[in-house]
Amino acid sequence: MKKNRFKVLGVMSGTSLDGIDIALVTFTRSKSWSFSIENASTYSYSAIWKTRLSNAIHFNDEQLAVLNNDYTAYLAAQINKFKEENGVNNLDAVCSHGHTIKHEPENNYTLQIGNLPELTTLIKENVVCDFRVGDVALGGQGAPLVPIGDDLLFNEYNYCLNLGGFANISTENITRIAYDICPVNTVLNFYAEKLGYDYDDEGKIARAGQLNIELLEELQNLDFYKKDPPKSLGIEWVNENVFPILQKYEENIPSILCTFTHHVALQITKNLDNLTSSKVLITGGGSFNTFLIELIQKRTKTKIEIPSATIINYKEALIFGFLGVLKLLGENNVLSSVTGAAHDHSSGVIFEL
Repeated sequence: MKKNRFKVLGVMSGTSLDGIDIALVTFTRSKSWSFSIENASTYSYSAIWKTRLSNAIHFNDEQLAVLNNDYTAYLAAQINKFKEENGVNNLDAVCSHGHTIKHEPENNYTLQIGNLPELTTLIKENVVCDFRVGDVALGGQGAPLVPIGDDLLFNEYNYCLNLGGFANISTENITRIAYDICPVNTVLNFYAEKLGYDYDDEGKIARAGQLNIELLEELQNLDFYKKDPPKSLGIEWVNENVFPILQKYEENIPSILCTFTHHVALQITKNLDNLTSSKVLITGGGSFNTFLIELIQKRTKTKIEIPSATIINYKEALIFGFLGVLKLLGENNVLSSVTGAAHDHSSGVIFEL
């Protein structure tokens, strides 16, 4: 009989560079899967690490190798700190996403650092990691990977919408489909930082800004929005397609924040069915942006539900923990209907202590 109870750490670092999310989760399977988040913490990046990670897209292979080694050691230190602070023991595995540096599925390439086998030795735990590479090798986008968790852990919702560095959505439409919608905090945080803030708290700066119709139309006309899923976004696309547009308007940053928030709301609501009977679960840091949430709600009849702060902040860490559990069981954890891979598969690498 297969094991039906697992105690793992789910570890996630997102493109918005908020920090490393770590969640201690117990998963139990009877007729269906259930979970309990026992403890969770976020370890913020220092200014030095933020700079290194944001600049890494320009690194050569040698520089990336150094960064990967350094980041693996840094990640291990944060995991060990969490274990010590929370008295964690008897884990089945640490299930870690790593940090995405480059994501170019069109070139059959994706790189998440912090997934080196040395992590196992440094934290003295079995590790499941590097979930995206296998999917890209099968012709998939390597993203999004969270929908298997939406399907098995949150299937009471018609839509699961995550507002992180990017907005991505997952829904059941004969089969489970999911895809990236547009950038969110990769852009909003970038411009908030120009004003001396880590982020735009509750969207207050954006709310006080003026909507620029010309800018909004330029953003709405980006080619990515005309593509059918499966599709995914990376910071490379933002650098090449979004920032050059926004730079023309940088004399008024509150207006940029206001207009881009409207843009996000418009793109999101285009992807909802607008039925009063539908429910959408919103998680990720963007769910605390009350201005953005209000704009979304004004444009749809779909019922918006925002869960507890723990689920908001740690849903991705939770689900990467779940992907690791499925990998340990040898069960599919990536859906080809979502990523466009040749077939469903069990992705990730297991490093045993």
